[in-house]
Amino acid sequence: MSAYLKGYSAYLQLEQHLSPASIEAYRHDVRLFLRFCAQGQEESEEESEPKVDFSQISLQQVEQFMGYLLDLGMTPTSQARILAGIKSFFNFLVLEKVIAQSPAELVETPKLKRHLPDVLSYEEIEKVFSVIDQSTPEGRRNLAMLEILYACGLRVSELVSLKISMLYFNDGFIRIFGKGDKERLVPVGHTAMRKVRDYIELDRCHIEVQKGNEDIVFLNRYGKGLSRIMVFRLIKKFVAEAGIRKTVSPHTFRHSFATHLIEGGADLRAVQDMLGHESITTTEIYTHLDRRYLRDTIERYHPMSHAENRKKE
Repeated sequence: MSAYLKGYSAYLQLEQHLSPASIEAYRHDVRLFLRFCAQGQEESEEESEPKVDFSQISLQQVEQFMGYLLDLGMTPTSQARILAGIKSFFNFLVLEKVIAQSPAELVETPKLKRHLPDVLSYEEIEKVFSVIDQSTPEGRRNLAMLEILYACGLRVSELVSLKISMLYFNDGFIRIFGKGDKERLVPVGHTAMRKVRDYIELDRCHIEVQKGNEDIVFLNRYGKGLSRIMVFRLIKKFVAEAGIRKTVSPHTFRHSFATHLIEGGADLRAVQDMLGHESITTTEIYTHLDRRYLRDTIERYHPMSHAENRKKE
């Protein structure tokens, strides 16, 4: 089994473009399932892995395993993640012609509860920006960083890996490589654009850049790219200084970006593209944050609403 898990890891890395952490999580989940299938069987002494005939694994075994996870008290989110790993593994075996068909293909993913993300109002975001000390190079960097985080709806990983070569300010866009190395172009507003450009031309140019960080936009005082943890800490500090009692993370700025666009009447497909969501259903969660948006959409576009309005007139 170890040989197949190694091949599976390479498949996840090279073809699915997953991170090392995601690959290890998938491997762990697949091992858990295969050990379930091999209960009562002898394990290999060399690899301490169960001996499993993949061609003999059935749909019923996958469903039994999902029932086992449910009995353990696992949340639907955890169950869905594990099932995704199992399905991915069997898809790999099909591609490698180890098996003809995936036994997990017809297993339904557990229904997930959709939690509405916390958001900041535009006034609260302005409060956060206002407490940042712009008299220091670090302060000007921090303001530019949070401005573009909110203006473009970036993930924190996308922010810290943002490169100078990815800034197309003359065209009003930045280029982003998101999850799975998927590329997207995101428009950037004039205010954020100016703050980032000023930081690069007036402050960053005085930093002695460490090798390998020459193209990274946001640097610490030692010339290295910022870590995700540092961005979390800075935001937590500024939010506290602004007197905001909400639990705020870098992702909150991304949620706020999407919510404010939807509330302003932006097209859902356009927001999907800017966020880099693969599915429109992921973006649709933001419509739940503003019931007025849904009501106004019905009133503007549904023919029965038009008829009712004419009767009132």
